[in-house]
Amino acid sequence: MNRPQPNEYPAWAETYISKVNGDIIEVLEEQVFSIPALFELNKDKENFAYAEGKWTLKEMLGHIIDCERIFVYRMTAFARNEAQHLPGFDEDEYVLNARFSERNYEDMIEEFSALRKANLYFFKSLNEAELARKGVASEREINVKSILFIAAGHIIHHVGVLKERYHVV
Repeated sequence: MNRPQPNEYPAWAETYISKVNGDIIEVLEEQVFSIPALFELNKDKENFAYAEGKWTLKEMLGHIIDCERIFVYRMTAFARNEAQHLPGFDEDEYVLNARFSERNYEDMIEEFSALRKANLYFFKSLNEAELARKGVASEREINVKSILFIAAGHIIHHVGVLKERYHVV
């Protein structure tokens, strides 16, 4: 699958899309294992935040799970030719209202893995016509393929943050 072209997504998405190297499905499949392993290796830091007002490791994982769901909803809607504009979301408000601190960390790790495994069936089912379909989310036009790349690149971005600022192993 070819990388999406800049005219297929809003400018902000380049931050994530540019981080994806190689076959997109292979990258998404690899994350099924690497992301749970990363969080499992750092379970002693689940409540660590690198600065006041920043997310804990557990909140970061919760954010990743929330975004996976949102990205897949958008992809599904647009692949099915949804004409309605989809709303944006405030990631900080989602984390603030999610009660991730009350959740079991190991359950959250398993949840990400199960969610991504299930989503891979959908990702692999999309044909070229569906990948090219567009919709409006957060008041910006975007196609399904671009959201697929954003889903992978968003995680790559956060892994970088985790390594740089949280000093995860």
